[in-house]
Amino acid sequence: MSAARRPPRKDLAAMIVPLGRALTAAELPLLREHGLTMWAYSVLLGLDPEPLRSQAALAEAIGADKTRIIGVLADLEARGLITRTPDPADRRVRLLALTPEGIRLRDAAQNAIQSREDALLARHLTPEQSAALLAALATLSALPAEVLAAR
Repeated sequence: MSAARRPPRKDLAAMIVPLGRALTAAELPLLREHGLTMWAYSVLLGLDPEPLRSQAALAEAIGADKTRIIGVLADLEARGLITRTPDPADRRVRLLALTPEGIRLRDAAQNAIQSREDALLARHLTPEQSAALLAALATLSALPAEVLAAR
């Protein structure tokens, strides 16, 4: 007895990776308008106003090599967008936090990006499809890597 064959579809990565690359390329001009690189924007998205993240924890959270973001952090600090303060529990560790100007810039860049995304979704999807897509992506992107890799 043969099982019914499912209609073919592309693998998730085969759909998401090219889409992610195209969306990233569309973000770059908006980030430049705000004086940010993609890594700088990733850092700003990964931080809060309270100094809760070490440089190593931030690098892991945003998928960057910790040595790669040192220059990005120095630039953001010099521009007054973040602070790097010694951890009272371990003076070798620097705790990172957004400044009010860092919050303003992060939010402005994110609003510009999401406005463009909203326009894209509105042109090509119904409101119900957009809501379903965003909910599905939020659910999947919140899964730990080991869950995604599980069989």
